[in-house]
Amino acid sequence: MHSHRQGTSLLHLDASASGRGDSVTRRLTARYADIWRGLHGPAGYRYRDLAAQPVPLVSPAFVSLGIRVERHGTVPLPKVAELAEGPAEEHEWALTLPLITELRAAGTVLMGVPMYNFSVPASLKAWIDRVTFPGAFLDDGTGDRLLRRTKVVVVTARGGCYAPGTPREDFDFQTPYLRAYFTDLGVAPGNLHFVHAEMTRAADVPALARFTPLAADSLAAARTAVSDLAGERAGRTPR
Repeated sequence: MHSHRQGTSLLHLDASASGRGDSVTRRLTARYADIWRGLHGPAGYRYRDLAAQPVPLVSPAFVSLGIRVERHGTVPLPKVAELAEGPAEEHEWALTLPLITELRAAGTVLMGVPMYNFSVPASLKAWIDRVTFPGAFLDDGTGDRLLRRTKVVVVTARGGCYAPGTPREDFDFQTPYLRAYFTDLGVAPGNLHFVHAEMTRAADVPALARFTPLAADSLAAARTAVSDLAGERAGRTPR
């Protein structure tokens, strides 16, 4: 997997329920992906539309398999199937392993995450719950965190404004949640990047109309930030 860590693999996830014509996050992540493919070529690019093709919610069989694996300590991924008991657990692992493999292989993970009700879309949460399998991102031999050098770019869109210092700052359960999740999973804090487009509903909601200039400035800044991040070398080594 060494070559992936040099930036030749991009896992692109979109979670917006809106189509590209209406979705700010889809347009911004597409901009990133276009720049990235221009630099690295298409071979290492992998795309998942979590809204159009939802990841199945975890089931009791997923939970029972996970508990059994935890009791064995860190289990190499190829050996997890040996611990599955019955067709339901085997099915759950067959759904889960490809998603974990994709994430482990990615030098960069790009995520389009609109704010839904102050948090993340259910489609993204379903993916998170499934890939977060016991020991899946730890080295079998050393216990080291496999995602330490992975670059994660989270592109968000918020209908209002939740930036630091604004009245609704404390309503943002999107950024703190994803920051806590990915750092706990092993991503180095310096490799985790957030790009926010604020006030994206200003043109639609009459009560927000006065914030239209702010929305335009925020979107322009987000486009610039996305372009700059896409041009960086992925998978930077944390210091």
